[in-house]
Amino acid sequence: MPQTVTGRFDDGSAYQVQVTGRADRPVIGSYRAAALVELHQGEDIALSPTGPLRTVDGSDAASVLAVLRRYSYVLEAGRGAPRRASPPQA
Repeated sequence: MPQTVTGRFDDGSAYQVQVTGRADRPVIGSYRAAALVELHQGEDIALSPTGPLRTVDGSDAASVLAVLRRYSYVLEAGRGAPRRASPPQA
């Protein structure tokens, strides 16, 4: 089942995507988020601040989510619709 991720980029633009776990379309809903994941395909990334390292692969939802967490501000990640009405103030 796809996981919904809501976040924003450094410039403040918001996104909401589905992390699919499919190699051909790992992220659906934002061309910019999809390009970010594609840019980092094949790189090693930590799944959490203390590790472990895993190679970014579109079929690996955990590594795709790690890319989004590392290179954007993830407000919410989970199954289903977002539960928060507005992002926190910076």
